[in-house]
Amino acid sequence: MTDASGPSLDDDLALALRLADAADAISADRFRSRDLTISTKPDRTYVTDADQAVERAIRAGVADARPGDGIYGEEYGTEGDSSRQWIIDPIDGTANYLRGVPVWGTLIALAIDGVPLVGVVSSPALGKRWWAAKGSGAWLQEGDDAPRRIRVSGVSELTDASISFQSIAQWDDAGYLERLIALSRTVWRDRAYGDMWAYMMLAEGLLDAVGEFDVQAYDLAALIPIVEEAGGRFTSVTGEQGPGNGSSLATNGVLHDALLDALR
Repeated sequence: MTDASGPSLDDDLALALRLADAADAISADRFRSRDLTISTKPDRTYVTDADQAVERAIRAGVADARPGDGIYGEEYGTEGDSSRQWIIDPIDGTANYLRGVPVWGTLIALAIDGVPLVGVVSSPALGKRWWAAKGSGAWLQEGDDAPRRIRVSGVSELTDASISFQSIAQWDDAGYLERLIALSRTVWRDRAYGDMWAYMMLAEGLLDAVGEFDVQAYDLAALIPIVEEAGGRFTSVTGEQGPGNGSSLATNGVLHDALLDALR
């Protein structure tokens, strides 16, 4: 697929996959290292030397291959002014990473005019990588297996749905705890799988909905094309499009309106 204002999305996806290779080489090498450096940012979240090294490597790769494109990353902010912006979370799930829990991954997205059109989620500790470009489907590769196309579930009733709410504290802080509890009494299963993994299980058809608060664009941008190309729907909890609204509601599409209603 080609975007008229720049390289083809297929070429952009190929670049994102190469950037993920470089990121994985760094993050996998530092995972569970005894000398991992951990510090606290002003917002009281953790950052490791691996987060910083991964983002620097991705930024260098973008600057080399797409020098006119903008970049927005969790660790080093915004660089450049372009309708094409690469959005990076070098390690989504840093708290897991620094504790040695294998649920974490690098998120790489390309947004054009603010719309995420390419997304890669790479999780070397899980041995999985997911990706999508608009119009080309959503894909999963596990280990050395051939990539396979993935699709959301066909569950059509909330009473049959399995959902991930990610964090009770987030819902409580956002003033949605009572609605979450009411929803938990309606659905079949509720769990807090957390971080990018829940969204990727949604895209694979293993979950039916994911909701979350206190999230930034770099937490979500890479997830959106994958969920949507798998046949799902992605908005904020109040129904706005895009990754920059502070919350997320991702579903198999069929359940989306019912969940928006339940959370109003």
